[in-house]
Amino acid sequence: MTHLPLNLTLPNRPPPPPRIFLNAGDFHFGEAPLQLETLLGSCVTVTLWQPRRQIGGMCHFLVPSRAKTKEEVLDGHFADEAFALFDQAILKSGCRPEQFQAKLFGGGDMFPQARSSLNVGENNIAVARQFLKQRGIPLLAEHAGGAGHRKLIFDLANGEVQIRFADKLKAQTHG
Repeated sequence: MTHLPLNLTLPNRPPPPPRIFLNAGDFHFGEAPLQLETLLGSCVTVTLWQPRRQIGGMCHFLVPSRAKTKEEVLDGHFADEAFALFDQAILKSGCRPEQFQAKLFGGGDMFPQARSSLNVGENNIAVARQFLKQRGIPLLAEHAGGAGHRKLIFDLANGEVQIRFADKLKAQTHG
């Protein structure tokens, strides 16, 4: 029997960056080192990243908007309010919207067998694109639509988004 020495030294690896999980309706804006993570169905996530300063954020909204009443606090469940939160964060950072890069994810059809004229996912995708265009924020990448859910991890150090997509239609046709 061979015994390993007890004083093994492991290579010096930096600790992984902190990670924050965003639930539906959540919004977070911060700086590297930080990773933002979420799980999407028909909801949409938009990531914004400013490469020079390694700052950015992520929203996770459910629907385009809600009926407004006076003096409501901004709520990230709604696209128009999630983008208002982005506007505030960008202004506070001292940057301009067009200095950020956007990526858009989600908007999946969670019930592909139910033939319906109302597709929440498609509406969410369209409104996200519209808000980005209005602000002059370039949309660099998109993984949207389809029938399934996505898991995302957005790294503020490099702007990369890792994605895993589970396609409901393929899963149903293959067993």
